[in-house]
Amino acid sequence: MRFELTIALRYLRARRKDAFISITTIFTGVGVTIGVAALVVMLAVMSGFETNLRERMLSMSPQVQVQSLEGAIADYGSIQKRIGQVAGVTGSDPFIVGQGLVSSAHGLAGVVVRGIEPENSVISAQIAHYVTAGSLRMLAAGAPGGADANRLSGLLLGGALADKLKVHPGDAVRIVAPIIGANAQLSTRSADFRVAGIFNSGVQFVDSNVIFMALGAAQSFFGRPGKADGIEVRLADLDRTTAVTSDLRRALGGTFRVGNWMEYDQAASAGFAMLKKLYAIVLLLLIAVAAFNLVATLIMVVMEKRKDIAVLLAMGATPAEVRRIFQLKGVVVGAAGTALGLLIGALTCFALARYQFIHIPSKIYGISTLPIDAQPLSFLLVAIASMALCYVATIYPAGQASRETPVEVFRS
Repeated sequence: MRFELTIALRYLRARRKDAFISITTIFTGVGVTIGVAALVVMLAVMSGFETNLRERMLSMSPQVQVQSLEGAIADYGSIQKRIGQVAGVTGSDPFIVGQGLVSSAHGLAGVVVRGIEPENSVISAQIAHYVTAGSLRMLAAGAPGGADANRLSGLLLGGALADKLKVHPGDAVRIVAPIIGANAQLSTRSADFRVAGIFNSGVQFVDSNVIFMALGAAQSFFGRPGKADGIEVRLADLDRTTAVTSDLRRALGGTFRVGNWMEYDQAASAGFAMLKKLYAIVLLLLIAVAAFNLVATLIMVVMEKRKDIAVLLAMGATPAEVRRIFQLKGVVVGAAGTALGLLIGALTCFALARYQFIHIPSKIYGISTLPIDAQPLSFLLVAIASMALCYVATIYPAGQASRETPVEVFRS
């Protein structure tokens, strides 16, 4: 062990007359610990919220969407085969989108109607686990509830919309929709449907405004038999969204428009990233305040150890070696505080994820407990930032120690 580190560690052990300096050193380390732990937990919670929000947003919206520049897609089956050959694609689902008014005996609401294939594996993976009443399988035939139940097509309603209309699985509703016919003539069409199920995605807009209908029923109701407005594509890895989107554009050619969730939800993603950076900066300032307490602590140590410094210099120690002694003392305090902060942060993240003892309003956030997504990279970056700040804080007092002159110290 180099003598600089030996002396630095010895200065950490307090003698009775140095008790005050030792206490300030302990509080400095505790400050670093609290800042590091808070930053680690905050990053894990923000990452959890971001992941949860992204999953809920993508649960009812396409990951990648393919649409024709020429309008509705007639041969969507062949297009799906071409899409399925692109690496990274796990499935696809043709869809139709329309707008209308849905009414029940107790209410009326404007809605977006989305025609889907209930039996499609993409739809099952995307929607089925959000269904809280009824069944996705009943979407094509309707829900049992009366003598004519099997003659009515089914609908899947969001929980907020079902509450507004005061309907349950099996109840009948009517949809009125504008239809653009030949020569751009506008007409209306209405039909009765039966509520096949109710879902709760946790996304307020979707739960309040979106209705799912079987693709065949939607094609017939909106006057687009055998056609689809677009094709939704499901990916194996969301981190490869940009690459797969580029591959799809090359595979399908210039007659199709291919968009992805990052383009559709760009504002939400950018806003969440900005909040994450802002909170990280605020907590880094907390670590910086604790780290720069080292400046005052080390200055007091240098003043207390002036005679020791003079002796070391007289015995042949170089100014650089003296400087390293006090830098090592500060780095050791910072390292201890950082390590303890990372440990406390990791244990806190584990406890929050395992025992879920902090509850939040589910109606606002769509989840009832804090989501935790602790990333090893976040721990590493926090550790590097903390140690860098602690090292910077040692530069001035260590430099002052190296500029002491033995003659002046002994004279005083």
